[in-house]
Parts: sequence; C-alpha cells; structure tokens
Amino acid sequence: MAQPELQRGGIESESHPWQIRLVEHPKRFESEHFRAAKETAHKILSQMNDADLPYGPRPVDPGPGPNRSERWEMHHGGSLWVKGADRWLMFRARVGIEWSMQFCADPGKVDRLRQEAAELIAAFPLTLPALTQLGYERAEELLRTPIKDADGVEAWTDSLFNSCVPLSHGNHQGVLPEVPGEHHYPWPVKGADFVRYDDFQLWVTLPDGTHGAVAPVDRRGSGDGTVRLAFVPEGSEAAPSIAKAQDRGLMAVLPADSDVAMQAFARQIAPGRHTAAGPLAAGAARRGNGAHG
Repeated sequence: MAQPELQRGGIESESHPWQIRLVEHPKRFESEHFRAAKETAHKILSQMNDADLPYGPRPVDPGPGPNRSERWEMHHGGSLWVKGADRWLMFRARVGIEWSMQFCADPGKVDRLRQEAAELIAAFPLTLPALTQLGYERAEELLRTPIKDADGVEAWTDSLFNSCVPLSHGNHQGVLPEVPGEHHYPWPVKGADFVRYDDFQLWVTLPDGTHGAVAPVDRRGSGDGTVRLAFVPEGSEAAPSIAKAQDRGLMAVLPADSDVAMQAFARQIAPGRHTAAGPLAAGAARRGNGAHG
C-alpha cells in the first residue's frame, strides 16, 4: 500500500557533517488486521485477573474523553496469546515487528516467526477455539498460511500474534525523566521494570544531568550498596566508561556513597545515612530477604 508523501520540515545539524530532516509523520492508517487484533486483545484483557496481566496494573478508566495515557496501548512487540487450562497467557515472540519495520522485513524471516508461533500455540489446544469464540476467526488461517510477500508481512505484523503487547502509554512510548518506554530504552534494561523490587529505583539521574539505569551488584540484604551502570544514553559523560568496560569484559560501577547509588537504594536505607552500604531499613527488610536491590 502506497504511503503518504512526507511533508518537509526543519533541519537539525551539528558541527560534524550530518543532517536530519524533520518531517511530519505520515498519517498512519490502521489496517483491518490491527483493528480485529486490538478488539480481541481487549476482550482477552477483560477476562484476565489483575495478577495475570503481563505488564503492570490495569489502566484506570478515565471516563469520556481521549486520555490515552489511561488506556491500554497495543505495542507491536511479538504478542503470542494462548489459552491455558484456566487463564489467558501472553508470551513474547523471538522478535516483534514494530509497525514501521514491516517495510524492511524479509517475508521468509517473518515466516519463521509464524512457524514458531504456530508451534507454541499448538501446545495450547484451547487457544484457537477460544479465539474463535471471541470473534477472532482469522487466527488459524494466519498460523497456517506461509508468508511470501508484503501483504503477508502486513497481515502478520498487525495480527494478534505480533501487535498486541498491552502497555500503558508511559511503558510504551514514555521518555525519562518521567516513565521510560519500550520504544526508547533497550528491552534487557526496560524489562527489569516489571520484575524489580518496588523499592529499588532502576532509573536514576546521573551527575551530568542525563538519565540512566543501574542494577545492584549483589543480592538483596548483602549490604553492598555498589551499583552497576546498565544503561546510559549516547552523549552521556558516562557512555565512554561503559563502552570501555564492555570492551574489556568488565562492569562500570559507582560506589555506595555516590549520589547515584543513594538514589537507587533511597527507599531501602534508613533516613540520614550517607551511604547505600549496610543493612536494609526495617521496612525494607520486611519486604524481602536476600541484596540491596
């Protein structure tokens, strides 16, 4: 399908020779494949207990009005929905195809994703009948039809098996210093947001004012308040140190008395402490055994 012509805008540049033309985003059309997938995903989510939701709490219904930050957003992240014995489950595909990436996607490589999805879903025989009951009657055809061209890539990209990872607006598209979204931060780091202790601050402000992510270097309760830099943006003063550490197979760490470590463990240490090293505060100790973390 032909895409609308890009509208010209301003140009961003720096002293070294590069230019980025700023253009208006082409109006994104919503395919009938995506409409059907989203409708089905919302039906599935309505049947799920809050504890079974894959990524965070259910958004609060804001009532009338287009407040998208309080509604599920469907991320093209490889959403493999299956029906277990008594509940819906979502697995992530080996890779997800972001909407715009379909235009560089090799049909043969996308077909491998289809085959892997079909094998997984075959292990959950309740899935296809349940999807048919919800009105998603195209599921079986999608899983058994080889992907050979751009039409097949589009159908798969916008299908329930790729396009419906349910995220809040922040977790989907947010940027720091508010909420880090999956579109802007590496998934191996962003994924920790959904498994970390609630009282560990994963995302911190670095001394140069940029925002990065840190991880403990030992288990909760160890008393080691050192933190490892897991991610910093390109251009951060800390970026060369991380690159050098990775090149040498080392870790880039900050000491327990650094401002960054104090941010990370602020809710785990007693007020008035000047280091993140040492025992957990009483309240934090009750919440979990084992590292600062």
